[in-house]
Amino acid sequence: MHPSDSFRTARWIRTINLVLQAVLFLSLFGGLNYLARNHAWRYDLTAHRRHSLSPETKSYLHSLQRPVRIVVTLTESDDNPEVAQAYRDLSGLLREYVYASESNPNARITVDYIDVYQQRREADQLGIDQPNIVLLLCGEQRQRVMLSELYGVKEQQKQDFRGEQAITAAILNVSNPSRKKIYFLTGHGELRPDDVDPLRGLSMLSDELRLRNFELDYLQISTARRIPEDAALIIAAAPQQGRYDAFEQEQLREYLNKREGRLIVLLAPATPHGLDDLFYDWGVLVDDVVIYDSDINSFSDNGDLIVRHFMPHPVTQTLIDYKIPLRIGPARSVRPDPGRASGGGLEVITLAATATTAWGEVSYRLRRVPEFNPGIDLKGLPAMPPANRLGLMVASERVQIRNNLPFSVRSGRLVVIGTGDLVANHRIASPGNLNLFLNAVNWAIDRDTQLNIPPRPIERFQLALSQQELRNLRFSLIFGLPVAAALLGLFVYWSRRT
Repeated sequence: MHPSDSFRTARWIRTINLVLQAVLFLSLFGGLNYLARNHAWRYDLTAHRRHSLSPETKSYLHSLQRPVRIVVTLTESDDNPEVAQAYRDLSGLLREYVYASESNPNARITVDYIDVYQQRREADQLGIDQPNIVLLLCGEQRQRVMLSELYGVKEQQKQDFRGEQAITAAILNVSNPSRKKIYFLTGHGELRPDDVDPLRGLSMLSDELRLRNFELDYLQISTARRIPEDAALIIAAAPQQGRYDAFEQEQLREYLNKREGRLIVLLAPATPHGLDDLFYDWGVLVDDVVIYDSDINSFSDNGDLIVRHFMPHPVTQTLIDYKIPLRIGPARSVRPDPGRASGGGLEVITLAATATTAWGEVSYRLRRVPEFNPGIDLKGLPAMPPANRLGLMVASERVQIRNNLPFSVRSGRLVVIGTGDLVANHRIASPGNLNLFLNAVNWAIDRDTQLNIPPRPIERFQLALSQQELRNLRFSLIFGLPVAAALLGLFVYWSRRT
């Protein structure tokens, strides 16, 4: 018998064959992993490229100079289905940020997920005191991204996912070593960011601004004699003691007009301010009245005036989308000046307004029951938007057209608010108040500028079935599939038998 025909030889040949097959399989598997790791090809086959970052975001990540840590406090097991869905949308997006930043070893993006209730110590170390936020950290700088910033909403219905816009903008803000500086005016009894008093303090607002990567400081124009060059925004928070004098008003006017400055002014009623000429230049009229309303539905149980009417604008869009009202104390009328000169690139718009039943009481200093007196008290004009309503907040900006170019150049921006305690410590807990003021800050310093990143539409699928169709589908799943499997088995059995 030939040796190759022996059982021993055949067994060795079979063993070697199996070993070679295993070696070839491992070599193929290892080679594929090597290629996947070092020469990865990724294809996003979704209709709206849900699993891809925009070229603009990738360009920013490749040129990033500092590492950024992203801390997410959303959880997939949250009882609120909207929070759970936001977690799923955000987690997939952040995976792409981590992957895209791997090619930049000096400035990688890292993502951590924490539960603020179960991981209390870590949350306290990071200064996180509430769930459902995204915190970005880069060195000593930090910025929060709220859940409302991740979606575009229309009529309380989510329309698109804007997470990439919000996250990329926040990464650019925190990775920039220089922080924008906000100055609060002093010297006239203004509200102060370091004051913890519930009625007169802005300590809670200052915490929110610092969390958004702003640097805060004080400015007394009469002493400094000039507005600092690093002033990104100036806030005059409810002056109570005397008017701003002519020199201070001229410094603010020069800052707005010549240096393309940004100014937010909160004015309490029955308090002179001394900025009439400045407001006149910017097409804003501040009336010496106190707002009253005959409709009891315009007031809360504790007497706060509830403001529900807003004009479309970057400052108010979130409140319009989510139908969030403002809650304010005593207020005065602030409106576009109907006699302002047309042209000149000045754009003035009323942001928030009263109900149509409200009026501005001129004789508020008299101790009597307030009532509307036609021809004396102030009422909204039907021909001036918003029709028949008194303005409570106005935004004004100059848009300069240069050299007949097909685009405009933004100049100074001014926001005037007709109440002095909109964001005081006892009112900032109202979501509308904080949201509106932060939007005003972002708009004033151009943080509202959208990146060239398209939002991703939210696809909704709905299967509509009648009761009979649901019943037929149930019976088909319960009986149809098992019967079909049994018939297929019988057919195979019969085929093998014959």
